Amino acid sequence: MSSLALRRSVGTVESLSFYSGLSLTSRSFSLLPTTIAAPRTARSTTRRNGSHIPARAVSQSAPYRQTQPARPAPAAKTTASSSTPSSPSTSTSTATPPPTTARTAAAAANEPTPNEPTTDNLYKSGLADKPLELETSGENGLTDKVDWTRSFHGISAEPFPKEVADILQAPTDPNDVEIKPDGIVYLPEIKYRRILNRAFGPGGWGLVPRSESIVTPKTVTREYALICNGRLVSIARGEQDYFSPDGIPTATEGCKSNALVRCCKDLGIASELWDPRWIRKFKAEYTREVFVEHVVTKKKSKIWIRKDDEVVYPWKEAK
Repeated sequence: MSSLALRRSVGTVESLSFYSGLSLTSRSFSLLPTTIAAPRTARSTTRRNGSHIPARAVSQSAPYRQTQPARPAPAAKTTASSSTPSSPSTSTSTATPPPTTARTAAAAANEPTPNEPTTDNLYKSGLADKPLELETSGENGLTDKVDWTRSFHGISAEPFPKEVADILQAPTDPNDVEIKPDGIVYLPEIKYRRILNRAFGPGGWGLVPRSESIVTPKTVTREYALICNGRLVSIARGEQDYFSPDGIPTATEGCKSNALVRCCKDLGIASELWDPRWIRKFKAEYTREVFVEHVVTKKKSKIWIRKDDEVVYPWKEAK
């Protein structure tokens, strides 16, 4: 080995022994200038005068210099995240509003605006058509008029004359009887009024309300009394269905007609319509069942009609 090679190997051994005694700390590396950073594979150099200075060997600290400034960043994030729970819970309350606020907003949206006209709930208040109470007069608080909303004056006092009873109990003409599509037979309400007019004369009978009208979501009902020749004859409650609030006035009139039909049963008018044998005989002789198709829905079914009638809209006879 030449003297020059021997001298280089000795210098290398001395430089390694010199740096083995140093502690590789962040503080020691922070004092080094950044301009001496070099690849790891760099080798130490020697000056001509024989002194050995490891100019490139310190480059092994470069990875530490690059990672050291980045280490405090996660710690700062951890500190910030750890301090978040200790802060006031303003973010939590902002993210999830209290449920009462949502309910209040929904209730306010459903309330009618002041510009919209509002009416009373008929299901609770009714039609406010309570019968009038008669004013009392005299010393004992009596009146010469009959309060038909509460009185039963004249009921069953005596029978009506024979000519009146003959009109009321006359046999029902089958030509006057109608049948519904579901097979129920009935006498039109107007024909009950004609019978009463023949028996008592126009103005000789009347229908008096005895209660307020009760309005449910689908039905109107009210109690009526039939008065004939100044005597109470019968009391019945009428009812009529409706499909929208606009139909309530018509339903009240239908309720009155239904009560009239029920009151007339006590006078024997068209009593055959409640006789099962008479109904079966009437159906066999005057009615028929027909298979039909609904014009709109195209649904097929079977309905009852009179033999002298034709299928009418919305039905058409199925072939």
